[in-house]
Amino acid sequence: MAGSSKQKRVYVCSECGSEFPKWNGRCQVCGAWNSIEELETVSQSSRSRGGSRSSQSELEGKIVLLSDADILSSETRYGTGVGELDRVLGGGLVKGSIVLLGGEPGIGKSTLLLQICRYLGEDKDILYVSGEESVRQIKLRAKRLGVDCGRLYLLAESDAQAICGLISGSKPDIVIIDSIQTMSINEINSAPGSISQVRECTGLFMRTAKSEDIPIFIVGHVNKDGAIAGPKVMEHIVDAVLYFEGERNLSYRILRAVKNRYGSTNEIGVFEMRESGLAEVKNPSQAMLSGRPTGVSGCCVGCSMEGSRPILAEIQALVTRSSLQSPRRTSQGFDLNRLWLILAVLEKRLGYHFGNLDVYVNVVGGLRITEPSADLAVALSLISSLKDAPIDDDIIAFGEIGLGGELRSVSHIEQRIQEAARLGFKKCILPKHSLDGIKRSGQNNIELVGVSNLLQAFGAVKN
Repeated sequence: MAGSSKQKRVYVCSECGSEFPKWNGRCQVCGAWNSIEELETVSQSSRSRGGSRSSQSELEGKIVLLSDADILSSETRYGTGVGELDRVLGGGLVKGSIVLLGGEPGIGKSTLLLQICRYLGEDKDILYVSGEESVRQIKLRAKRLGVDCGRLYLLAESDAQAICGLISGSKPDIVIIDSIQTMSINEINSAPGSISQVRECTGLFMRTAKSEDIPIFIVGHVNKDGAIAGPKVMEHIVDAVLYFEGERNLSYRILRAVKNRYGSTNEIGVFEMRESGLAEVKNPSQAMLSGRPTGVSGCCVGCSMEGSRPILAEIQALVTRSSLQSPRRTSQGFDLNRLWLILAVLEKRLGYHFGNLDVYVNVVGGLRITEPSADLAVALSLISSLKDAPIDDDIIAFGEIGLGGELRSVSHIEQRIQEAARLGFKKCILPKHSLDGIKRSGQNNIELVGVSNLLQAFGAVKN
């Protein structure tokens, strides 16, 4: 038939989103078995011939001069009532934005969204759509969290088109979709959660949010690698991507923004999981250091900058004789590759041998440190455990380690020192190059020790 569209078959991996011209039992990119699904797409030539296209005059009418465009004001953001979430979002929830919230099962995604309904529901209409739970189950969870507001509407539905039609008709102030992997479009011949369903449903919600100027929260499940399940294009479509970090068996949760079109991606929010739900942690450094052991080797406190907030964290190391042919190297909350680099520097530059020893490194509290300023604290804790020589409890250390064993300066030195002094630390070991730009007037209650290499750093610890 002349008017029929040409279909192109593409095979897509449901785990990583890679495309292949033919089906395989195993994905050649991520190595997952039985994850490749068949998709049918319309060819580009058929798209150009069929369907309506906007005329030139219509497009010209949509062009807006930059100076004439509306500027974000205080009225375009909603305060969620949760200060840590507002910090991560850049000051609040932007009208017409779509926010993707991901994390491990049971880490607190749905709990956090229900808790913000308690504050937002006082003066705004909220539509909570769940494809996983019934209305009665949501009610029971809301009762446990103490959420009881008169403007929170519940809907148990998984048809994305029907939901978007309801949103356009009723026009609520805020919409929550829990979760995107349970949503589906009837015209797509694949199961909910597949690559095509997740991509098209996300695009449909995005167009609804922009056209109706309604902010939408979307909950996303994660796969076994910790990434949000579905195509990577889903994270490109949305305006903000938030990840919940932390272990389910630990009380602390870290909310981190990996993408935010309306704010910084460096800020984090810290929460504590309690029986009544997620509670904000106003002073993360003090919370992370609570219960710290005294007089134990292998412990050192470092400081990591998370956006504009310095956070002090205890780094523990355990070095012990190995019974294995290949000794173990395990790291929790710290980059394993970075740990290998530090071990190599300690062996080559300082002569400490770890070849026949098991090495374990842990950042207490479930915090994940990616900043290189934690290198010095990790190295000192490793040497302390190897020599079984405890580090004084009032010492804090931070600095980046180079391959020559030298210490490189890090940013935001004054903020780190002020936070350490506020929590009662008496001695701060830091790179010598960082002392030049520090104003000494406000640091009288803490001793600053500038060192150039690891050997001087460990000498400063013993003095």
